[in-house]
Amino acid sequence: MESRVIICSIILSIFWVCTNAAAEEVKVRVKGVNSIAKTDDNFICATLDWWPQNKCDYNQCPWPKSGILNLDLENKILTNAIKAFDHLRIRVGGSLQDQVIYRVGKQAKKCPHFKKQETGLFGFSKGCLHMDRWDHLNNLFNQTGAKITFGLNALIGRKQSSQDNSLMTGEWNHKNAHDFMKYTASKGFKIDSYELGNELCGSGVARRIEAEQYGKDMIVLKKLVQKLYPDPNTQPKVLGPGGFYDEEWFNTFLQTSGPNVVDGLTHHIYNLGAGVDPTLIDKIQDPFFLDQVAQTHKDVSTTVKLYGPWSGAWVGEAGGAYNSGGKSVSHTFVNGFWYLDQLGMTSTFNHKVFCRQALIGGNYALLNTTTFIPNPDYYGALLWHRLMGKNVLSATHNGSPYLRAYSHCSKKTAGISVLLINMSNSTAFEVSVVEDMNLYPNEEKKSLEDISGDSNQREEYHLTPKDGNILSDVLLLNGNPLKLTESLEIPSMNPQLIDAALPITVAPDSIVFATLRGFKAPACS
Repeated sequence: MESRVIICSIILSIFWVCTNAAAEEVKVRVKGVNSIAKTDDNFICATLDWWPQNKCDYNQCPWPKSGILNLDLENKILTNAIKAFDHLRIRVGGSLQDQVIYRVGKQAKKCPHFKKQETGLFGFSKGCLHMDRWDHLNNLFNQTGAKITFGLNALIGRKQSSQDNSLMTGEWNHKNAHDFMKYTASKGFKIDSYELGNELCGSGVARRIEAEQYGKDMIVLKKLVQKLYPDPNTQPKVLGPGGFYDEEWFNTFLQTSGPNVVDGLTHHIYNLGAGVDPTLIDKIQDPFFLDQVAQTHKDVSTTVKLYGPWSGAWVGEAGGAYNSGGKSVSHTFVNGFWYLDQLGMTSTFNHKVFCRQALIGGNYALLNTTTFIPNPDYYGALLWHRLMGKNVLSATHNGSPYLRAYSHCSKKTAGISVLLINMSNSTAFEVSVVEDMNLYPNEEKKSLEDISGDSNQREEYHLTPKDGNILSDVLLLNGNPLKLTESLEIPSMNPQLIDAALPITVAPDSIVFATLRGFKAPACS
């Protein structure tokens, strides 16, 4: 047994020597003079969806009791997973939200259960949210400190166009929503924001609404919110349209709704294609493919600047691969290349919030759909939430495109935090973070050793998959598997303390968060 241990140690030593010998040296230049964008304090968001357990795609049904109406709200892991974020933002919504009737008030005489129906939207009939279930949901939200966005049914009162079955015409009938919101306010349930409709913009997914009409309906919603929540300090924000970006539609919508109506311009991202796509794993590891969606984020940001500067851009839903995600990919380590890269990318384009589909349910959930045990992306999201502050800094390098680098002011300490993603399966990187003040361009940039100052230790969090298998759903932090405690608590995630003068070693197929307390960035002071 002892000889085995010695042999394994020798093999590991040889591996690391070889890896370091082949490592590429890279300088990541961080401009700390000013921030290039700002996120919300609660940038990380996850969704809860309405799908019933008989929602199936590609001969699989990955939503067993994980929807809003059948989720086990007493599950201890679920509670602890939300609590760990200290105010996790949760969006309650999804494809079926525009078929939900709220069982409150005079308008809700018929309130059926979701059933399979070929002629229904997405193959389902209308469904019902009973107020006792809403009470129980809010008990969970209150207990865990969650910040809630609730997606309202935007199709009530409309009729299908006789010329276009996908087009819904007429004004939004807001009476059922009014009764629901009135009940919610009367119970003291805290709502951070209300969103109107799901994927009804542009060409829509199953149904669509014209931009001018939607803009008018948004004004109605804003007035409802102001009436039911007169205190501006507790008044929920108003979000929309919650769908895929269409430049002309989004611009027209904001022009119609006018100043100070829309607080968050929400758009959805499923840039990896269908969950059944056999090339899904290749797309996630291809930096050139991942770069393609940057134009969408930039365009949304431009729309906000030109037509809604009083609002902010949000990714209101993003699951990577649509139709519940990839069965063997979306819940594993490799999906973090897409997810964490998206967090970094969208923040540089001044997006305030990023909502991951889903907290639980489907193949792309942050929590295992049946056991509730956190998947790798859960821990990546939690580290981002704890380390990356709201001020976004420029971080660039001239090295391999398979190394992604992002930097923010640190959330709770002095200095900066960086995120490094190595999508290469063969090349390691030795990363020196360089202070690029850009004040005196003829002077040499300051190195890690120069800027370390009194803070001579750097905090590093190295994320790797178990056994080096990127399709593993077991995540290692600094070489140790992250497991729930015996009391089902989220484990502590402690960093390695490294000499700040040394470069950051980023192994192949790994993700690294690092906090540099001694980095003097005026934007962070």
